[in-house]
Amino acid sequence: MKKLLHTFLSSGFFAILLLLFGNAFSQSFPSSQTDGKYYTVNGAKLWTVSFGKGDPLFFIAGGPGGSHYGLRSFDSLSTTNTLVYFDGFGRGKSDTAKNVSEYTLARDIEDMEGLRKAMGFSKINILGHSYGGVVAQGYAIKYPNNVNHLILANTFHSFIMWQENDDNSNHEMKTNYPEMWDTLMILREQGAISSDPIHQEVYGRVPYGFLYAYNPDNFKRRGRKPYPNPMNTKLYYQMVGKDGDFIVGSDIGTFDFRKQLKDLKMPILVIGGRYDRVAVPWMMIKYKEYCPQAKYVMFEHSGHNPQVEEPADEFKLIREFLSK
Repeated sequence: MKKLLHTFLSSGFFAILLLLFGNAFSQSFPSSQTDGKYYTVNGAKLWTVSFGKGDPLFFIAGGPGGSHYGLRSFDSLSTTNTLVYFDGFGRGKSDTAKNVSEYTLARDIEDMEGLRKAMGFSKINILGHSYGGVVAQGYAIKYPNNVNHLILANTFHSFIMWQENDDNSNHEMKTNYPEMWDTLMILREQGAISSDPIHQEVYGRVPYGFLYAYNPDNFKRRGRKPYPNPMNTKLYYQMVGKDGDFIVGSDIGTFDFRKQLKDLKMPILVIGGRYDRVAVPWMMIKYKEYCPQAKYVMFEHSGHNPQVEEPADEFKLIREFLSK
C-alpha cells in the first residue's frame, strides 16, 4: 500500500533508502540500473537483480506499483542468502501493460511463480513488504510447497486492514494538517477523487515521514537521482480503486487471507512497526490470532520501514529466522 504518491515521486524516497545505507553500497553491490537481467514471465519481460550466496530470498515490493529499488537497503543480507530483487509487471524497468486491467493481484502471484521457474529454483524464501506482503501471502497459500520461509513485513492480512490504513491515514492528516485537509475537502466536494492528479498533489503536501516513520529525519531527501518509474500510479489506482485512498475497491477491496493463514505450514515471520500509521499496530497484531504459528516481532522504534530505522536488529532477526 502506498499513499501520498506525489510525495514518493518528488522526494526521491526510493533513492533515499540507498543513501541511508551508503556504506553497504560502497561494497560494490550490483546496480539496480545496469547489473540485472530480464526474464520473460507470462508474456512480459521482468527486470531482475540477483546476487549473494546461499538459499534464494525473493523480495516483493510495495505499492502496489513500486519498483524493487526501495528495498535495496536489504543488500547486506547477501552474505547469507542469494537475494532476488525484481520489478513486477508494470513497475520500474519491467514491461508495462497495454491495458491497465491487466494489473491484478492474481497476475502478481502468478508472475512470482513464473519467475521462480524461469530462474530455476525449486523452493524459495520470500520477503514481502507492505503490498508485497499481500502478494507473498497469496503466493504461499496457492503454492505452499514452493516456499521454505515466509517473511511478512509491515503488510496487510485483508481488505479490512487496508481500509483501516485509509481511515487512520486520513484521520492523522485531518488532525495534523488541517490546512491541507480543508483544501482536499473542497476539492472532493467538487467531485475530485483519489486518482485525480489534483487530489494526489494535495496529498503530496504531507511529508512521507509523517505517516511512515518513527523518525522523519530518516527519510529526508539527500539528492540522489531516483530510479526510473519508481511508482506506477495508473497501476496503483487500478488495483486499489479509483478513490482508493478513501474507499478501497478493485482487487485490494476484496482480498482476505485471515481464514487461510493458520493452515500454512512453512516457518513464518511477521514484522510490524510500533509507529506505522498505515499498517496500523492494532490491526497488525491480529496476525497473532490469524497466524498463531508465526513468529511475531514488533519494532518499537520504527514506522513502516524497520529496515531503515532499525536495520541491525531486523537483519539479525531475519538471518536467525532463515537459518532455522
